Amino acid sequence: MLPDNRFSLSSEVEAAGVRLAAFDVLNGSTSTEAMESGRAGDPGPLWVVTDHQLGGRGRRNRAWSSPKGNLAASLLLTTNASVALAATLGFVAGVALERAIVRVAPFLRHRVSLKWPNDILADGSKLAGILLESEPLDAGRRIVVVGIGVNVVAAPEGLPYPATSLLSMGGAMSAQQLFSALADEWLRCVGLWDEGRGVAVIRDLWLERASGLGAPVSVQTPEGVLGGVFETIDDAGRLIMQRADGRSLAIAAGEVHFGTAATVRKD
Repeated sequence: MLPDNRFSLSSEVEAAGVRLAAFDVLNGSTSTEAMESGRAGDPGPLWVVTDHQLGGRGRRNRAWSSPKGNLAASLLLTTNASVALAATLGFVAGVALERAIVRVAPFLRHRVSLKWPNDILADGSKLAGILLESEPLDAGRRIVVVGIGVNVVAAPEGLPYPATSLLSMGGAMSAQQLFSALADEWLRCVGLWDEGRGVAVIRDLWLERASGLGAPVSVQTPEGVLGGVFETIDDAGRLIMQRADGRSLAIAAGEVHFGTAATVRKD
């Protein structure tokens, strides 16, 4: 573990009771480390962070590349929120991360957007991803780990979608700088979320920065590919799609494609 002077929390974040575990390198992932701490009885909030992660993972257990210099950060929380309500913390993370990126790279203000359900795009290419994991505890409480990966200095190659990094876009900042901004913005945004009472506020903030609103969208779901127009998200974080027959359909999870890619996909 590294001294706290490499990755650090502001005095405001520390005063809120948030703690930090920073690592030079992790053979596994920050989310695994955070979840193990939660299982051992740590109630959080605890940030686990590194700029070199060897065992990162994304949705559906896909590998998440995190070479030296990129940001891998996971926040351990415990909450009384239901599974469905706890899932909206992914949107809290999206809003907080977008704000943090713009804070350290203001020139990206109009180039960064939020892609449903858990990606950050820059000029349409994937810049960051968010992954939530949850396990039940006793007395109605549950562990939630909010995992965040940002391509700070390098983006993976050979993916089925375009990816980019802050450095390639002209953002010469460190993972440590970005993390400090993220920890600050998370504190503000989770305060707005207010244990789920403010989920509508977070929804509105997320929609302000959403990619593809009003545009053709297709979503790969376990039931097949569904196409329509991206109308909004509801308070549960579900994508609301308007179908060709005028009906609205709520989708809880799936792989999203916008624009031209959406129009060539069939139901």
